[in-house]
Amino acid sequence: MTDMVQSAAAPSVARVSDAYRWTQLAVGVAAMVMIANYQYGWTFFVPDIQKKFGWDRASIQWAFTLFVLFETWLVPIEGWFVDKYGPRIVVLVGGVLCAIGWAINAQATTLNGFYLGMIIAGIGAGGVYGTCVGNALKWFPDKRGLAAGITAAGFGAGSALTVAPIQAMIKDSGFQTTFLYFGLGQGIIICILAFFLLAPKAGQVPNVVANANLLQTRRNYQPTEVLRQPIFWLMYFMFVIVGAGGLMVTANLKPIAADWKVDNVPVTLMAVTMTAVTFAATIDRVLNGLTRPFFGWISDMIGRENTMFIAFGMEGFGIWMLYLWGHDPIWFVLLSGFVFFAWGEIYSLFPSTCTDTFGAKFATTNAGLLYTAKGTAALLVPIGNYMQQSSGTWDSVFIIAAGANILASLLAIAVLKPWRKVVVAKSTV
Repeated sequence: MTDMVQSAAAPSVARVSDAYRWTQLAVGVAAMVMIANYQYGWTFFVPDIQKKFGWDRASIQWAFTLFVLFETWLVPIEGWFVDKYGPRIVVLVGGVLCAIGWAINAQATTLNGFYLGMIIAGIGAGGVYGTCVGNALKWFPDKRGLAAGITAAGFGAGSALTVAPIQAMIKDSGFQTTFLYFGLGQGIIICILAFFLLAPKAGQVPNVVANANLLQTRRNYQPTEVLRQPIFWLMYFMFVIVGAGGLMVTANLKPIAADWKVDNVPVTLMAVTMTAVTFAATIDRVLNGLTRPFFGWISDMIGRENTMFIAFGMEGFGIWMLYLWGHDPIWFVLLSGFVFFAWGEIYSLFPSTCTDTFGAKFATTNAGLLYTAKGTAALLVPIGNYMQQSSGTWDSVFIIAAGANILASLLAIAVLKPWRKVVVAKSTV
């Protein structure tokens, strides 16, 4: 297949070494690690915010939803800036906004204050996220699933090392001090990393290796064209219904554990003892990170849709088993880990499928358009909280989430796969 990043003319720049490409990827991963806590650390602040101010949980969780909305829905605009002006400026501004967002949270005394802080942090985190994933897709046309997966892993697993420190600081110094120190520290590091990010020039990256399982277009679709493609909206719908279940567990891991009375129960696995919620959160973040390059790598070999069928089916099964057995502390830890392992791969599979279908020239913007599905999915998180509040149990939330994943699994293999084959064939004529 022809090089997607190259123009039709002869390469204007020599190929760079693989070491150079991997270095660019590593910088992107490091930046992703630094934004991870803005999403995955939130759940640890919720009980203390509730205790201090007395607001109901669903109202507080709107801050999480607003974070995800602004993190995702502005990515196409940020992606346009990246495709036009390069990755450095967007990541630099993103780091500044991340720091400001959590600094506002540290001072907030109203719900609107937390909403504002999380909106600003969301805009910053989205700029960093979209830029780093888009850059990975451009640098690695030959290993697109793996590269997107490794980059997304930084976001998924990046907060694993800070689960215990964040909880300890909240306990010892209060949640406001924790917001301030972690917010500023992470934001400053993002700003430093921004200066090392570069986009590939024409001719610097290798041609794609032909693979019968990987359908990749020869055409670069403009973002406005992508929005007119019905297959894009199928991918969007699948992203929403799979994304919603994982986000619900992400935002409510500690509240669910508390409701099931397993949060503070000591659990010992592999000679390590922690409370169930700390153990679950740590394992979840590691597995949520590992799954992204793992399934991305698998998808480079067996195809995106085949991989989606397997992973989304596992997710549906995992959510159902967590609902049945999660009231036991050990099973809560193990099954929540399984759920996150089967969920996190959406952040490598969907961007790589999008770029395979619509080309790499506008990869950051086009993948960003699809990534807004995560924001749409986040709108369903408060609905889950209201369902739980009205019924007093999490039953219906878990059952709906499990069913949605099974539906997405079947859509991947029965609808998306044959449809994408037709779309890519037409684009190469």
